[in-house]
Amino acid sequence: MSAPTPDSDIAQATQLAHDLRGLMGKLKRRLREQSNVGDLTPSQTAVLLRIEKDGPATTSHLARAEGMRPQSMGAVIAALEEAGLVQGAQDPRDGRQTLLSLTDACRQWVAAGRAARQDWLFHKIEARLSPQEQGQLAAAIALLQRLVDD
Repeated sequence: MSAPTPDSDIAQATQLAHDLRGLMGKLKRRLREQSNVGDLTPSQTAVLLRIEKDGPATTSHLARAEGMRPQSMGAVIAALEEAGLVQGAQDPRDGRQTLLSLTDACRQWVAAGRAARQDWLFHKIEARLSPQEQGQLAAAIALLQRLVDD
């Protein structure tokens, strides 16, 4: 059995969780500002990222993966198709199904957005943090990685 955690340790962990959550939200917003995300909803963004990561998928597969009703996913897909970000093609294994994939324009747009965010963050780190602070940031990233690894 482990020893109980003193109240001051609990308070510190609680404050760290609060501060980290707030900071991560602010960083996410700042990074989003650096790319041309446009008017995509969180659901639309999630679908694009899932197709990019997992490859072509059907609307029903995407709905299950995102925890949505197929009808709701259909609306998300329709908006992405209209924006020229996804395209459908007949599934070669099952002609009744349509596989959705990212368009070349979407892939280029995603790559440009990532490059813009990377460039912004690189310049902020280089301009605002000393080499010693950059080392501390690297150590903090290792700790954060431990938090999210399963």
